[in-house]
Amino acid sequence: MKNFLKTVLTNKPGWLKVSLVCAVFISCGLIQAFRAKKAQPYVLQYPANFGSRFVIPTDNPTTKEGVYLGRLLFYEKALSANNNISCESCHQQKLAFTDGKAFSTGTDGSLTARNSMSLANLLWVRNFFWDGRSPGLEDQAKFPLTDPHEMGQQLSESARKLNNTSLYPPLFLKAFGSSIITQEQILKALSQFERTLISASSQYDQYLSGNYQPTAQQLRGLQLFESGPDPKKGIRGANCTHCHGGVKTFKELFHNNGLDSIATDLGREKFTGQSADRARFRIPTLRNIMLTAPYMHDGRFTTIEQVLDHYSEHIVQSPTLSAFLQDISNETGGKNLALTKDEKADLTAFLDMLTDSSFITNPAFSNPHPVLNP
Repeated sequence: MKNFLKTVLTNKPGWLKVSLVCAVFISCGLIQAFRAKKAQPYVLQYPANFGSRFVIPTDNPTTKEGVYLGRLLFYEKALSANNNISCESCHQQKLAFTDGKAFSTGTDGSLTARNSMSLANLLWVRNFFWDGRSPGLEDQAKFPLTDPHEMGQQLSESARKLNNTSLYPPLFLKAFGSSIITQEQILKALSQFERTLISASSQYDQYLSGNYQPTAQQLRGLQLFESGPDPKKGIRGANCTHCHGGVKTFKELFHNNGLDSIATDLGREKFTGQSADRARFRIPTLRNIMLTAPYMHDGRFTTIEQVLDHYSEHIVQSPTLSAFLQDISNETGGKNLALTKDEKADLTAFLDMLTDSSFITNPAFSNPHPVLNP
């Protein structure tokens, strides 16, 4: 700055020197003011082995101001028709952003049609909901906000209510450059916050980075998890990685996992209209699985032991049953996976390694205004 002024003022008449100095300081002041209002980039932190195969919309970059605003909105009950629930009501941090219920209770007291999914690692998800009907977080967010049996409020009404507060207009100004709150900005802010919900510090992650030595039982469970059974070769396995392989423990696939012979919920077929998609549902992550009971799209299993029993002994045949689950067995000629009691215990020990205590206690994900929303 000093060198710049020296250059500007050299060999200039007095009146021009004063004018130039004023112009420089006015310009610098404007630039500083602009920078003060401009949202700052938010740097997403995740392990290299998670990969960077994700898409953040160009019109909704992740910023510190946007993330904080989205966090406030996530816990904001004014987004519901009766001002009685928020996103947190169905997605509690202590339960890895699930709610411990088979079906969640909406603002009108009715129950949702499906179980609330964990919100961990949404950054890498490409199709949201059990049926995959939403291609992005911004699109996904509008469904629970406006569904009459969830939060039950039109986005226009949510924007009106927020505009009438003293809290939100200045925050929207910082995040999006305008204090006039719009429906689109509400969705964008929520999405920014949800992209930061990264779970990557479990014992499993520490093991992969060389900082944790699993117990013998956990290692046996991991071996079973990663192996497909081949009784002819004497290889026993739990056949998990077709659907839950990879460090994030989910794949962007939809499968009928043998719950019913006749589907009571059409699953992905309801979205695609294709009969081949009947009773097929999105594969959820297994991260923090020990915290996210009950399990399946309808919450029918209350324990992880029931889940393992299902895959081991109770797969039900139907026309769209996943090929990965048909005639897979640890016994020669067997029709069921046929895991032993000890093998199920080993698998449970491994699945417990996927619990990320830092994720469920991270203050950056917690309710930032408990006084406003007790």
